[in-house]
Amino acid sequence: MDSDMAEGLGSMTDPELAAVMVMLLEDQQAADLLAQLDPKELRLLGEKMCALGEIGPVAIAQSITGFVERTERLGLTAHDRVGQVRDLMTRAVGEVKADNLMHRIAPEAAQDTSALELARWLNPEVLIPLVRGEHPQAIAVLLVQIDPEVAAAVLHGLPETIQTQVVHRIATLGKVSAEALRMLEEVLTRRIVAIHSRSALTMGGPREAAEIINAAAKAVEKRVMPELTKMDKALAKEIENEMFKFEHLYVLDAQSMGAMLREVDSDTLIAALKGIEEPQREVFFRAMSSRAADGVRDEIAARGRLKRAEVTEAQKAMITAARRLSAEGVIVFGSGDDDYV
Repeated sequence: MDSDMAEGLGSMTDPELAAVMVMLLEDQQAADLLAQLDPKELRLLGEKMCALGEIGPVAIAQSITGFVERTERLGLTAHDRVGQVRDLMTRAVGEVKADNLMHRIAPEAAQDTSALELARWLNPEVLIPLVRGEHPQAIAVLLVQIDPEVAAAVLHGLPETIQTQVVHRIATLGKVSAEALRMLEEVLTRRIVAIHSRSALTMGGPREAAEIINAAAKAVEKRVMPELTKMDKALAKEIENEMFKFEHLYVLDAQSMGAMLREVDSDTLIAALKGIEEPQREVFFRAMSSRAADGVRDEIAARGRLKRAEVTEAQKAMITAARRLSAEGVIVFGSGDDDYV
């Protein structure tokens, strides 16, 4: 490594090292991590990620080393553990089911997001109508708690006659009582309800419909999907895409898996399996001879890194083959309790 490169690495800031670490993660893992950050942190990290350019092996090693050193010192914090669990539950089963689960798991902590917390994520165009006409003191308390650039845009959007009052109160705010925060919370809640009404619970959707059809007897799918296609072709396509995802192949028995693998060429199989973990690959290997499975393992190890797009395309090809075989009755998804072949 030359001296210029070493010097550049030595000057990397913590946000830059964090950006490298995030870029090393799988897309979903990175998204899950970013979801834990507040708006200011997200913007800073996003800026650093965009500015990274080419990431060399030394920078990667430095980032990982720093991460390991910090985790060894800090351990796994218990701060906002309920919030972390709730986020995971929401991603896994959706907001409505997560709400019900958290009321059972931690009823004392299961509560709706406060209006003040929500305001931190809103754009100026949404915030301005919420605070227009309110007392300058209440506006000042809100603006000091949101991103400065957003606060500046909100201030600019207020009537000129109160802009100076708001700035004066921000500059002389000092300590804010819990009562003042409570009043601001009430103001925001009232305005949100008045302008946007109470948000309806989002229930159902193509994914939920697909899960139910997959769990039903095969005959249900054969009856429902053609009729649904006549009613709404685009919606039927969405449901069909949710019904057949790569992870659904994991539940195929050895016979069905073998039938599917015979329809897939070696390069496609290797690329598709490259994108999943070793335990998941075993589902496919069990449907092969030991010799064939060992050969695929060796090919996967020798293939090197693949672009996510290549993996996705290969997995789609396998899904397409499985869907065709399912339509022909060669393999069965779902319960299949009235449609064995």
